[in-house]
Amino acid sequence: MKTTTCRWTQESGWVLPAGSVTAPQLVLYFGATSQLADGAPAVSELAAKFPDALVCGCSTAGEILGGHVFDESIVAALVQFQSTQVRAVAESTAEPADSKAVGRRAAEKLNTAELRHVLILSDGLSVNGTALVAGFREILPPGVVITGGLAGDGSRFQKTFVGVAGKVMRDQMVAIGFYGPNIVIGYGSRGGWEGFGPRRRITRSQGNTLFELDGQPALALYKRYLGERATGLPATGLLFPLELTKDAAEKAGLVRTILAVDEAKQSLTFAGDMPEGWYARLMKATGDQLVEGAANAGSDAALKTQTGGAALAILVSCIGRRLVLGQRIEEELDAVIRSLPEQTHTVGFYSYGEAGPSAGNHLSELHNQTMTITVIGETT
Repeated sequence: MKTTTCRWTQESGWVLPAGSVTAPQLVLYFGATSQLADGAPAVSELAAKFPDALVCGCSTAGEILGGHVFDESIVAALVQFQSTQVRAVAESTAEPADSKAVGRRAAEKLNTAELRHVLILSDGLSVNGTALVAGFREILPPGVVITGGLAGDGSRFQKTFVGVAGKVMRDQMVAIGFYGPNIVIGYGSRGGWEGFGPRRRITRSQGNTLFELDGQPALALYKRYLGERATGLPATGLLFPLELTKDAAEKAGLVRTILAVDEAKQSLTFAGDMPEGWYARLMKATGDQLVEGAANAGSDAALKTQTGGAALAILVSCIGRRLVLGQRIEEELDAVIRSLPEQTHTVGFYSYGEAGPSAGNHLSELHNQTMTITVIGETT
């Protein structure tokens, strides 16, 4: 397996380093919303340059290349496999209520005896990520792990894009299947957040929309906690996600961040399900906690990817982490890179949600506020 990473800007265009991969089977790109709108000419150029490659990508809340974070650009990884095959399917996500069916349909199209892994890139606003991943799990065998993330749009939450075969669209999900006995996949997903304050019972919700906590309007209650920061919702909600647990005694649970608010209905919409009867409480984190979480995710992924050769690490980190870390943002990337083998190339994006197994299990779920890593390698 050979990998080249590169970057596009308005000033320079695509800059490919000397000795770049010339015949990739897979090209993954992650770019700013502004650069993927209006037909995404930079992506069309990339697809034209590698007509035999599967070209897929999505919009971001920041592009990751090596140990750096960029804005208003596009980053890409060109991957040339020795024997692994790749396929992709695209599905519309225009109706969030159909998210599970979307996952099932895509999984059915990809599922064969040779399938080893699925990487998903989905619209970040018009999808219920929990239901989407659940749909994949219902169809795929237990040994096939699903990783990936939800496209971003900075802190604007207005529109996100996903592309396949050079065509970039809104309201779309792309799933990439990896096939063959020589593909090796590592994965890790860690947060670093901690819960605080009382746990409140979810007394009314529908899918990923939360209406009431302890019988009180969810938005009004959440605003009371945020104080002056409430005027910046939904973006400021990224600083204070919610922790979900099935009962009030659990020590840790899933993390959810806000995608939208509805003043008229006094509701909050999240990237994943908010089940009635579960418990929610606020979370917070320090920069050191987030950096440590990123390092642990990298270590988890590296332990599962022992090929001895070159590998590609796809980093999907939540926009909320970027907001909390601020000028320290590259510290979490450095922590990941230090935990991976030296021959690993890194590329990725800041997202509205991350998909993958959490620490200690193999069951893929939709996460928020994590650093989620997929490492792809190949045995000889």
